Amino acid sequence: MAKTLKEKTASGLFWGAINSGSMQVLNAVIGLFTTRLLSPDDYGVFGMIAIFTAIAGNIQDSGFSTALVNQKEIRHEDYNAVFWFNISVSVSMYVILFFCAPLIAEFFHQPLLVPLSRFVFISFLLSALGIAHSAYMFRNLMNKEKAFLSFSALIISGVVGIIMAYNGMKYWSLAWQQVLYIGIVSIGKWFVVKWHPTLPVNFSPIRRMFGFSNKILVTTIVNTISQNFLTFIFGRLFPAKAVGLFYQSNKWNNMASQLVSGTVAQVAQPVLASLNDDAERQLRVFRKMLRFTAFLTFPVMFGLALVAREFLLIAIGEKWVDCIPLLQILCLGGSFIPFQTLYQNLIISRGRSDSYMWCTIAQIALQIVMVFTLWQQGIVWLVVAFSLLMFLWVIVWHFTASRLVGISLLMLVQDIGPYMLIAASVMCATFFVTSFITSLFPLLVFRIVLAALLYYILMKVFGSKMLDECIGYLRHRTA
Repeated sequence: MAKTLKEKTASGLFWGAINSGSMQVLNAVIGLFTTRLLSPDDYGVFGMIAIFTAIAGNIQDSGFSTALVNQKEIRHEDYNAVFWFNISVSVSMYVILFFCAPLIAEFFHQPLLVPLSRFVFISFLLSALGIAHSAYMFRNLMNKEKAFLSFSALIISGVVGIIMAYNGMKYWSLAWQQVLYIGIVSIGKWFVVKWHPTLPVNFSPIRRMFGFSNKILVTTIVNTISQNFLTFIFGRLFPAKAVGLFYQSNKWNNMASQLVSGTVAQVAQPVLASLNDDAERQLRVFRKMLRFTAFLTFPVMFGLALVAREFLLIAIGEKWVDCIPLLQILCLGGSFIPFQTLYQNLIISRGRSDSYMWCTIAQIALQIVMVFTLWQQGIVWLVVAFSLLMFLWVIVWHFTASRLVGISLLMLVQDIGPYMLIAASVMCATFFVTSFITSLFPLLVFRIVLAALLYYILMKVFGSKMLDECIGYLRHRTA
């Protein structure tokens, strides 16, 4: 019997949560080992080239995978054209970046970046093999298979990275970990997806999708620059150690926020796109996604800010102590990133890639102004400004989307405000109740347990339907 949209969404969210949750937990475990073995300088060197790999990956995809997901009807020729287009673009991009490696090294005053960047750039050659397959999995909500592939790849690449770090290979262990992970996931998709490319190839679908995909491409590149901009600029303005401290703080912040945004993003766009002919229902579904996101993101992000000190000192040691204030500030701003992701998926599902593009360009423009205005004040003030911008830009995304689906600012406040206030109150109460504990490990455990218990109790007291639905679904899954 065919599943209803509600059942498909619930199943997609469940496996999305399994995928994001297991990935972030495993990422954290692997990160603990590698971070203890490596220095801030190693992470700083590796972080300097992250933006180039990310942008190259955007260019090879060119927004066509998103265009595939948004099409009402899709044929083999569409997937096939996107696959061979990505392969040709990725090979061209690798050749260009291979010869640009000396320029990158000169920009950062780090000669060692020449061989390192040439090796790391192999990762987007490998990722091109699976982009069309990813679109197929995304469109068909194959989150269970995606979770299995990601989990397996992370274990293998993580173990290799830890072994290399233990044997003194420094930043090369991070490079090998990235290349192996992407290679395993891309190749694995060929075994779980029924569709496969063929020859000859007809590129006419590329021309048909270009009007939509080119705006997605520009937006994705700008969005990537936005996400990696501070690390890139810090690499030019500050020593490698300072870059490594920020990179490490931002890594933990991103892992926590991805736990939520990764779960929702795996179902939001295909589900919302399927409701474009029913605006009233689409609005109801979107608001429910907002509440689900708020229900998860505020306790996760505020909770990480609460335990940042004891967590970092226990997990990765005293040499990373300067990460503590950076992580705490980033978590406050990071709590609003999943909402931005959700709004972006709504706007794309409505076919408004132009609105998505201009809103993102404005965001990176403000970041550039922010950096050149405040960089002399130091990294901490830049991180404060960046986190404040993450909060304010949710409002910008909201007003952009409100014209498409009729969601008011009052609706947004009603949907996320209670969860934010309850989570903040829980963390403040937990902080004061546990402030007498001086030993790090008991303090970490007590704060996590007490915060989780208080949040659950308050959700029950205020009659949270989201809590009841989540518990009901989990009981149904285990019955």
